[in-house]
Amino acid sequence: MSSLSPLTPFPICLGTGDLGAGVSRQASYDLLDAYVAHGGNFLDTALVYSDWVPGERSRSEKLIGEWMQARRNRASLVLATKGAHPSLESMHIPRLSPAEIESDLENSLRNLRTEVIDLYWLHRDDPARPVEEIIETLNRAARAGKVRLFGCSNWRVERLHAANDFAARSGLQGFAATQVMWSLARINPAAIGDPTLVVMDEALWNYHRQTNLAAIPFSATANGLFNKLAQGLIANLSSIPQRFYADEENLRRSERIHRLACEKGLSITQVVLGYLLAQPFPTYPIIGPKRVEQLIDSLSAVEASLTIDDIRYLARGSAA
Repeated sequence: MSSLSPLTPFPICLGTGDLGAGVSRQASYDLLDAYVAHGGNFLDTALVYSDWVPGERSRSEKLIGEWMQARRNRASLVLATKGAHPSLESMHIPRLSPAEIESDLENSLRNLRTEVIDLYWLHRDDPARPVEEIIETLNRAARAGKVRLFGCSNWRVERLHAANDFAARSGLQGFAATQVMWSLARINPAAIGDPTLVVMDEALWNYHRQTNLAAIPFSATANGLFNKLAQGLIANLSSIPQRFYADEENLRRSERIHRLACEKGLSITQVVLGYLLAQPFPTYPIIGPKRVEQLIDSLSAVEASLTIDDIRYLARGSAA
């Protein structure tokens, strides 16, 4: 059983980081409407989304709140948002005290015009803060009816393990899912430039496999890396905009993606997202389309049927 039970999220989650800022209000409504029209119900946002653009704060949450109110569809959605992110001007200073978690949650509830968040994420970790305090704070919010489930974004496996072990020993609710940077692309974490971001690694993958904990990967299509390679928009490693994807292995994976797509009659996007959907534990990739046609292409990945041998071949070049 999925660790997100009793929620019933659509297999592909719609990320909304650009809505209300990088994507216009009308285009944002069009994306949200199209996502729901194609069966989607799982929205992911955050208190800080769009705050990197000058002007009004929390525009993504506010736009979603207005859209849900206009469409009167809150009850049919699985709504996720994130709080406890450091200030964008001081990323080195964590914000994970009980007061900061509670304040951010209240702001998100107001912005989203809802009484409860289905899945509330802690956007970053503070390794110096005891996991016991964090889990107790989130359980108070759950008992108060302000959140249904909660998860952690960008937490390392040691902290995740400690937090959920404490919750189990104490008869408390633990983290129901993690949000982590993960795609079919190989990533060089040292080149990302943000030490607070966590990339899926073998230890974290094994923890998910052993516990059946749900994973909600962001950057699930590697910013369209493999489509750009297939279309010739990226000629070589030096022309990859995101330098942390500049790895020879990604060129080899691109060839394997193309070969498997041809064999199975799938698109590049279907293979890239199908790789995540076929993992041996619940995995709900987050997509971030800016146009409706990109959205529909991504949602079609639910029709892809990749095997364990397929995903091993894509990642390793061999099913062994």
